[in-house]
Amino acid sequence: MGLLKNDYGWALLAGLSCVFGFAPFRIFPIPVLALAVLFTLWQRAGTPRIAAWLGFAFGLGLFSAGIGGIYIAMHVYGDMPLLLALLATLLFAAFWALLPALAGYAQARIHVANGLRITLVMPAVWALLEWFRGLLVTGFPWLTLGYAQSDTPLAGYAPVFGVYGVSLVMAISSGLLAWLFGKVWSRQILTSPSGRGQRGRLVLALSVLLLLWIIGALLRTVAWTQVYGEPFRVALVQGNIAQNLKFNEDALVGTLETYRRLVSQNEARLTVLPETALPLLRHEVPPALVEQLGNHARQNGGDVLIGSFERDHGSYYNSVFTLGAADEQHYRKQHLVPFGEFIPLRPLLGWFINGVLNIPMGDLARGDALQAPLDIAGQRVAVNICYEDVFGEEIIRALPRATLLVNVTNDAWYGNSPVAAQHNQIAQLRALESGRMMLRATNTGVTSIIGADGKVLQQLPQHMEAVLLGMVQGYDGSTPYARWGNAAVLLLIALMLAGAWSRGERVVVWKL
Repeated sequence: MGLLKNDYGWALLAGLSCVFGFAPFRIFPIPVLALAVLFTLWQRAGTPRIAAWLGFAFGLGLFSAGIGGIYIAMHVYGDMPLLLALLATLLFAAFWALLPALAGYAQARIHVANGLRITLVMPAVWALLEWFRGLLVTGFPWLTLGYAQSDTPLAGYAPVFGVYGVSLVMAISSGLLAWLFGKVWSRQILTSPSGRGQRGRLVLALSVLLLLWIIGALLRTVAWTQVYGEPFRVALVQGNIAQNLKFNEDALVGTLETYRRLVSQNEARLTVLPETALPLLRHEVPPALVEQLGNHARQNGGDVLIGSFERDHGSYYNSVFTLGAADEQHYRKQHLVPFGEFIPLRPLLGWFINGVLNIPMGDLARGDALQAPLDIAGQRVAVNICYEDVFGEEIIRALPRATLLVNVTNDAWYGNSPVAAQHNQIAQLRALESGRMMLRATNTGVTSIIGADGKVLQQLPQHMEAVLLGMVQGYDGSTPYARWGNAAVLLLIALMLAGAWSRGERVVVWKL
């Protein structure tokens, strides 16, 4: 228990606990309370330097607990030595923990009354740094705290402000809770000479907190988009090909036969296979298999969407292609994963990465940033591959033209860690932000159908071979977030900081 005898220990524990707010645990109040603990610790930090270290401890706990799947990918499937993989995972967590550290330092440098600091400045700075994390080094928005609210009233803010808006409202809630706790704990409400005024501020804080959640609940009832076309049947194929066999030449025939069999067993208008379901270049796929899959799709009056690699002018792409009633179309992944799909600073790091990681197709080319939706199965389908669906501002590029979202993924890299469940939760926010259904076809799970309201309608158990059959609906129109992107939440953050700054130390009336 020695760890908890100082504020750094409490900050670390608060960060560690946040992982239980995300899927598969989904105990959504935990991140709200954990952030309230961090804000309280920041409030009593004596210097900006101490606040920075508290933020770092919180971030180290958050990322160490939340990204364990990266260790599995590097050690179990990438053949990186155990100790080196552990060190790399810890350094990765420590790097991203620098942003909560920066948030702690920044909020401490803004000289405002304590009430405004904890209810306006800290939430705004926190949300701003989460947004910045989505940009830095190609972006790492994983574990953005707003995702933990995917099934709560606060998710109602997603179609308006996006996931960073959800994070902002959550952080404001944490700030209000921290302020309320501080007042009650110190008994200022009861013992202050101006007790009536203090109690009035208590009522105001509680009212604002309740109002934020009520507004979120009301926003969840709004239908931001309209149905497009008639409902139709889909089949999402979960092949459950073990990662250590996926790129094994001896297992190739069995892999192709598995997907041929699973596709031929359904009568869906749209069938979706996972990311790189066929571990071949498009031109290497056996013509007999292409003909059989295409004919089956045409008999169903629709199309099949297939993950594979492509080669074009000497460059290799992670892509999908279609077969069936429509002409063959392609989508190429444009937001690649550093070190997994391309090597940043290749002249400096290439020799090291190639020497310690055994990741097939680890140096791919990017597809075009703007690619038209695929016209298949009577819909305009916006495809995103694996990690691309964590970038809401990129998904909305296909809107309002796209009527349906499809994510193809292979999370087998992360074993039995929570990563796959977290990834599915992220997709819930993409559905909410866009007002579109999201279909997820994955190799080992989570394969799911997510409604335009962000609710998971159907899903398969992980780590089993199966096909998810369901009825889906296309949607048309635009949510506010699809029109504004992150500009709206950034404007709101700027207004909060400007409002707090303008009042400075002169704040007397409103001391929340």
